[in-house]
Amino acid sequence: MPVSILWGPDLLSLRKTIFACIAIFGSFLAGQAIAQEKSIIVASTTSTVDTGLFDYLLPIFTQKTGIAVKVLELGTGRALDAGRRGEADVMFVHAKIPETQFVIEGNGIKRFPVMYNDYVLIGPKSDPAGIKGMDDVAKAFQTIKDKQATFISRGDRSGTHVAELSIWYRDVGIDIENEKGPWYKSVGQGMDEALDKAVADKGYVLSDRGTWTHFKNKRDLQILVEGDKRMFNQYAAILVNPSKHPNVKRELGQAFIDWLVSPEGQRAIANYKINGEQLFFPNATDPKA
Repeated sequence: MPVSILWGPDLLSLRKTIFACIAIFGSFLAGQAIAQEKSIIVASTTSTVDTGLFDYLLPIFTQKTGIAVKVLELGTGRALDAGRRGEADVMFVHAKIPETQFVIEGNGIKRFPVMYNDYVLIGPKSDPAGIKGMDDVAKAFQTIKDKQATFISRGDRSGTHVAELSIWYRDVGIDIENEKGPWYKSVGQGMDEALDKAVADKGYVLSDRGTWTHFKNKRDLQILVEGDKRMFNQYAAILVNPSKHPNVKRELGQAFIDWLVSPEGQRAIANYKINGEQLFFPNATDPKA
């Protein structure tokens, strides 16, 4: 069979075609690499996800910056642990003392206050402990214990769990982990799961207001205690220290934090509402937050 050999202009044309294909393929790979590089991982409290806030905020941020955000929904305690292991670029959490310790230990660069809402004490409409309308959350907790009424605890070292334990220890004066009885049920899960358990067991539960507002399965539950200043709930963002974890994307992670605390980011947070109700209140400029 005769073999045709390319020569002259035909060979030159073939070479140009091959080089063009290589260039296109190379550009595609480079584009993919750039797309992968322009992404960050945020280890977050569950409430930013359960409330729908991140579903609203993150597309706005990504459209403006081209930076994609992957969220690890962990609860504050586990989120900070992930940061200590270098598994995320940014922390978005709500427990000031553990956050401050995280930075002091050198695991984070700086704590940036972002926004706040508050906690509410939820319970069944039948209210077996008789706490409805109390303005003292510590008195409500004490009454629940005295009446041995069912109380559901997150039990997961989340910001909400830390807040609950602080009320028991500091304000009620009870070491609840040693003095609890069958009435005190720890679920070791997220806020939605704790609320579901409260529905099933007709129990009391401490929840952040945003997650409660977004929660669909309220059934017989309602807010019974609110407004105590001890139920204030502050959120903050922290860049994981790249000196400890070289894989941390410092510039991209800081860009996310900078946007959150910028006037544009703060407006976006304030604009997120459910049925006209604002869930989070920006306060990045508050030096005491």
